[in-house]
Amino acid sequence: MKYFLAIIGGGPAGYVAAEKASKAGKDVVLFEQNALGGTCLNVGCIPTKSLLYGAKQYYNAAHAQKYGVTAENVTFDFAAMQKRKTIVVRKLVAGIKQRLNNEHCTLVSGFAKVESRTDELVTITCNGETYEAENLMICTGSTNFVPPIPGIKDNPAVWDSTDALAATELPKSIIIVGGGVIGMEFATLYHELGVPVTVIEALPSILPNLDPEVVAILADKYRKAGINILTETKVESIDGGKVTANGVAYEAEKILVSVGRRANLNGLEALNELELNRGAIVIDDFCKTNLPNVFACGDVTGKIMLAHVASRQAEVAIGRMLKQIPLQRIAYNAIPSVVYTNPEIASVGITEAQAADMKIETEVRKLPMTFSGRFMAENEGETGLCKMIIDAKTQMVLGVHMIGNPCSEFVSAASFAVRMGYTTAEFQQVVFPHPTVSEILHEII
Repeated sequence: MKYFLAIIGGGPAGYVAAEKASKAGKDVVLFEQNALGGTCLNVGCIPTKSLLYGAKQYYNAAHAQKYGVTAENVTFDFAAMQKRKTIVVRKLVAGIKQRLNNEHCTLVSGFAKVESRTDELVTITCNGETYEAENLMICTGSTNFVPPIPGIKDNPAVWDSTDALAATELPKSIIIVGGGVIGMEFATLYHELGVPVTVIEALPSILPNLDPEVVAILADKYRKAGINILTETKVESIDGGKVTANGVAYEAEKILVSVGRRANLNGLEALNELELNRGAIVIDDFCKTNLPNVFACGDVTGKIMLAHVASRQAEVAIGRMLKQIPLQRIAYNAIPSVVYTNPEIASVGITEAQAADMKIETEVRKLPMTFSGRFMAENEGETGLCKMIIDAKTQMVLGVHMIGNPCSEFVSAASFAVRMGYTTAEFQQVVFPHPTVSEILHEII
């Protein structure tokens, strides 16, 4: 059978593309080597958030006295947390399968390899079978990057994020190499469950791509809480559970290495004319590669490695493939991002530093989250921050950066303002329900 579209990879990009194309009546074959849902659902976003929520429940119960609640002898069962995490993932994977259950979508489990391509036909093999399609969408995602540190390979004390999520017992202590989003979320998990944590980051700050003022609030809180955060510290070697960094030895039962991810290009060797940039596939505004009938979405493009970006890219790519009018583009300037620490960090748009690099004259407005009555009622002892970057000439909202729970749940409102080019006067007309923490976005303007 000849398909309209072959998709390699069943993550947030792949399954969204398969659903949209098949519901439009196009015959689609979707290849997935592991489990539907990709890294995000199986060994990333969802399992980490499930465990983080469990840890937060324990942490809140253990510290409930500040809200006038006494809870004695509070304990947790990590194995039960892991069991619940697995159940959540299984239910969501089943939900994806149900969404793809239609006559136009074929699911194939196995490693897919591109054998040949012309402008009219792509040939793929999987499990000894051959498949042909008019178009190819590459959604092969990314893999954990293993830095060339002496002693890191074949070391049973060293984990990546997948190993950490699969562990049935907590380590007695842990060193986290890499203070990015993944590293700091795991630091939160282990700290709230009572595990001594050391974070080693080579750059001058943890979460280096976020607003420095917001990050400083989190770093200060975590250091006071007992997390050992070392910045401008380069790991030189690992020996068992011992890490040597800047000439100093640190030791723990486990070492979690989370220093980024790299595009996964396995099985694409036949596409030798495919344009790459720093190991990722180059795409245009519609997720089309330099090859006429080949598209790419998600982490493999190296754009922004977030699940919601991958899904949006898939929507745009299928729209382009089906020649839907009007053609849509992705507003990369309005992509919200969240770090699920405690407190959460959420941001969208550009930072002060980025605006300066772009030679944009800005007005910066700041308010502590305590200007929200709901925040005050539910976040005892926290101050938080909401920061808005505004174009000084046009008064357009260019960026919003926040720290404070639950900013992840309303950053989309800020994203909408950035996406639509709202001025502060226009954003002021949006009515936010009272009392909600989201009102901070109204207070600041």
